[in-house]
Amino acid sequence: MALEQVLRKHRFTARLAEHDLVKLAALAQEVKFERDQLILLTGQRSRRFYLVRSGSACVEARTPVYTVCVQALGPGEAFGWSSLLSHHDTLFQVRAREATTAICWEGSQLSALCQQDAEFGREFLSRLLALVAGRVKATEARLAEFCGIASRPARATRGEKGANDSTVATCPAAH
Repeated sequence: MALEQVLRKHRFTARLAEHDLVKLAALAQEVKFERDQLILLTGQRSRRFYLVRSGSACVEARTPVYTVCVQALGPGEAFGWSSLLSHHDTLFQVRAREATTAICWEGSQLSALCQQDAEFGREFLSRLLALVAGRVKATEARLAEFCGIASRPARATRGEKGANDSTVATCPAAH
């Protein structure tokens, strides 16, 4: 299947203008990863943006003491958003959970395309921000699991109780 067709159906790029799909396809390449292969490493310079096509990957928070899966990604999902930021290191590592195929771009090329075409740039960066927000939400949910919180109440909105009310839970102190 041609990359334009794949992009037309992928959740991240679906409903982009046809001329934008053509531009993206021209810059894209398909890549394959083996099970347990590290794709992105925490602290390394982020260079590529990926759309998962088949298989799955795990976004991991890693320290010298532990590695924790924050979010599992499958077909239709994306990662590598920090590659669009100049000189930014990755915050999470990403590991293939199984044989995985993805479409990837050099972040610098995507960033340049966003700057050259303002309409495309607005749309692409809006989708990218939704991706970042999803990653933050997944991280928050994982932290809540570690704190023993089964489900977190919805955030307070304007006019409701805020962060000091009793609905906001914190992790118990470590002893």
